[in-house]
Amino acid sequence: MTAVTAPAALLEPARPPLARLTVVELRKMIDTRSGRWLLILIGLTAVAMMPVVLFAVPKEDQTLPEFFSASQTGVTILLPVLGILAVTTEWSQRTALTTFTLVPERPRILAAKLIAGSVLGALFACVGLVTALIARTIGEVLGRSDGSWSLSPGRFGLTVLFAVLVLFMGIAFGMLFMNSPLAIVLFFLLPTVWGTLGEMVSKLRGPAGWLDTNRTLTALSEPGITAEEWARAGTSLALWMVLPLVIGTIRLVRREVK
Repeated sequence: MTAVTAPAALLEPARPPLARLTVVELRKMIDTRSGRWLLILIGLTAVAMMPVVLFAVPKEDQTLPEFFSASQTGVTILLPVLGILAVTTEWSQRTALTTFTLVPERPRILAAKLIAGSVLGALFACVGLVTALIARTIGEVLGRSDGSWSLSPGRFGLTVLFAVLVLFMGIAFGMLFMNSPLAIVLFFLLPTVWGTLGEMVSKLRGPAGWLDTNRTLTALSEPGITAEEWARAGTSLALWMVLPLVIGTIRLVRREVK
């Protein structure tokens, strides 16, 4: 018998590689009005913080790491919002139907979003470093800065890790609630309420030291992080990043696209 070959139109299309999905998700993060404005504001915040360090910090404390830490202020506040919108806009702008029809394997879309977020986190760390170098140079020329020029690779790596983690937390909250206003409000409100309770209620001060990301993640921006500080950061991230990410993934896989 002669084998019958199925028409090309009936063959299953090739699955797009993860690298291509990552590029698509990266464009979706930056190629929208809200995404572009968030990126612009993060950059402007980095620039705006440089005069603050130049004129408010003592001359001998104006080190390159000090400028670099200040340049990441916008990353801490606004990059998680970009992570939230990367997920929630799929549903609010009704692009989920196109996305999940072309790529039915939803965990692959999530993986692409996380990788794209990692790229953005590393990119803004590099932008912050360049901004800090320029500001430190200006301070040297003006005679206002007299601190160290040294910035260790480990310190830079921890800053990249911090940027990636806060964006992952934003993605996790976006997946958990799948509603932009609700996810953004609760992302900032819940840790703040928990931190406030930890300060006000004596019995909660111990757990707050392990579960308050405002405390535990601060160690990532400081030199000489200890094993206990790593443990505290990991514990808090398990609550505020891993748990929402797991529950959000289940919701993402099961949610019906309309």
